[in-house]
Amino acid sequence: VQLQASGGGLVQTGGSLKLSCAVSGNIVSVNTMGWYRQAPGKQRELVATISRGDNIRYADSVKGRFTISRDNAKRTVFLQMNSLNPEDTAVYYCHAKDWWDHWGRGTLVTVSS
Repeated sequence: VQLQASGGGLVQTGGSLKLSCAVSGNIVSVNTMGWYRQAPGKQRELVATISRGDNIRYADSVKGRFTISRDNAKRTVFLQMNSLNPEDTAVYYCHAKDWWDHWGRGTLVTVSS
């Protein structure tokens, strides 16, 4: 499984960004996909996940602001981020789990105050 994330950038407080994660390879056994983030000096943390059965989980800090979705035909997972604030500044990583944890290269999101 290979993951390619895109869509990061610089945005002002209150703005929006949409991240995309293109998935390739053998995804037959992938049961969960999602997004994690790592801010400077902090540990990587869960942002949102979506399971094969469409069970969705969000971190409390992003509930009501972020939306995870996927397009199976395009093999892409999205993260729509609204009402961004400086605390959302981080490198965002796409993740997929089958028997292993697969990570894409991160995409940097910077929210200016």
